[in-house]
Amino acid sequence: MQPARAVHDALLAQRGHLTGWVPVCLGLGVGGWFALKVEPGAADYAALAVFALVCGLAARRAGEAAGPLFAALALIALGGCLAGLRSHAVAAPVLDFRYYGAIEGRVVQIDRSSSDALRLTLDRVRLERMDPARTPERIRISLHGGHGPTAPAPGQVVIVTGHLSGPGGPVEPGGFDFARHAYFDRLGAVGYARTPLLLLRPAEEGAALWLHRLRSDLSDGLRSAMSGQAGGVAAAIITGDRSGVDQEVTVALRHSNLAHLLAISGLHMGLLTGFVFAAVRSAGALLPYVALHWPVKKGAAGIALVCGGAYLAISGGSVATERAFIMVAVMLVSVMLERRAITLRAVAIAATIVLVRRPEELMGPGFQMSFAATTALVVAYSALRRIEVPRGNALVRGTGNVLFSSLVAGLATAPFAAAHFNMVSHYGLVANLFAVPVMGAVVMPAAVLAACLWPVGLSWIGLWIMEQGLRWILLVAGTIAAQPGAISHVPSPGPSVLPVLTLGLLAVVLWQGR
Repeated sequence: MQPARAVHDALLAQRGHLTGWVPVCLGLGVGGWFALKVEPGAADYAALAVFALVCGLAARRAGEAAGPLFAALALIALGGCLAGLRSHAVAAPVLDFRYYGAIEGRVVQIDRSSSDALRLTLDRVRLERMDPARTPERIRISLHGGHGPTAPAPGQVVIVTGHLSGPGGPVEPGGFDFARHAYFDRLGAVGYARTPLLLLRPAEEGAALWLHRLRSDLSDGLRSAMSGQAGGVAAAIITGDRSGVDQEVTVALRHSNLAHLLAISGLHMGLLTGFVFAAVRSAGALLPYVALHWPVKKGAAGIALVCGGAYLAISGGSVATERAFIMVAVMLVSVMLERRAITLRAVAIAATIVLVRRPEELMGPGFQMSFAATTALVVAYSALRRIEVPRGNALVRGTGNVLFSSLVAGLATAPFAAAHFNMVSHYGLVANLFAVPVMGAVVMPAAVLAACLWPVGLSWIGLWIMEQGLRWILLVAGTIAAQPGAISHVPSPGPSVLPVLTLGLLAVVLWQGR
């Protein structure tokens, strides 16, 4: 009876700390679905749903110790059902042969390929002598022959002669599965063209296309306002348009472990909303009547949330940006509800929302690295509050916080980065120490300043400040990447390594008691 009693007491000790296990259990179900070799049938899904329902009902009737175990089983089964439902919801035709001929479609996204060629994502696709039922819903094509007399813009219907084939699978066992990634993006074919692009019809009117054109005009304006690669990087971090960033710059950022600055993720969303929140709250505190009679803190959180939503829309609403907005929104809503914003509970809620909306995100490096870094930072700073640390002056505190944050986030994400990208950046901590503070203290505030001054025609002031910050970041990236031994390569681990490592770390973080 002694072991059973010990287990019972250990389970009871978890009361009040079970929220963090919700995304873990959902993730186990989602991961189990992706590990299957064969797609389950309708009867399998029905049985899984019934099992989840039975376990859910049992959790309500069981005791305080056994109830969470039944709830965990229900969540695991629910995760498998969510993954299956999502896979059927996004199903679209995939090209199963090599195609050469005329390609017509509407431009929905513009970026650059690994060979530095302009690359278009098209929807409303029409292929020569192809049955519409077999035609992919979306395709991606690289323009190695140039884009013709006029540059393509979102919303335009274009035509070109090119080669297409279905998305390829992993190039090595356990490697990146592009076919799976493309499937959930409804990308049914990829290819290239060596002939110039022809404009078939101009962009149509509509709210979505208006937003696309706004992003395109904003990207063009940023690139024209800043010389060199600073304009391309500015467009990438504001609108998500990387078409102006050369491959050489991308490689330098990747080798210096600064590539996360190019992707609109939690860092950018957090810096933007954090700056807006602090600025609005400080402005409210300067006005005595407002500070005494209005809920300034809640109002600042609401305004920051609106600004984050606008940033999400302007940036194109990529998966990484959407995930970052969800995390920030959970924390800002917590502020408005007078709850602690930065807790493991808030991180767990954000992770649960992401997994319910897009279960396939679990398998991507973006989800794994962003939540690993966030969880590690929350845990580390929570532990730091319980330790008496000399405060020092503001400069020492600021430098210490940046160094500590970079160290914690780097250690937390290093295993996932090495496993997914087969590469370790040895000077990443140094690069982040010199670059991230500039991104937070100069680049993002300058972007907000430019937006505020734009109505009066003085946006150039903010853009000039922003350009100087970006030039510094590019200088740091180039200098670090050029150092001997800046990176080393590691082989891909076995399929069980990351799951076991992740579950072990989560157990250390979430489990209460020994």
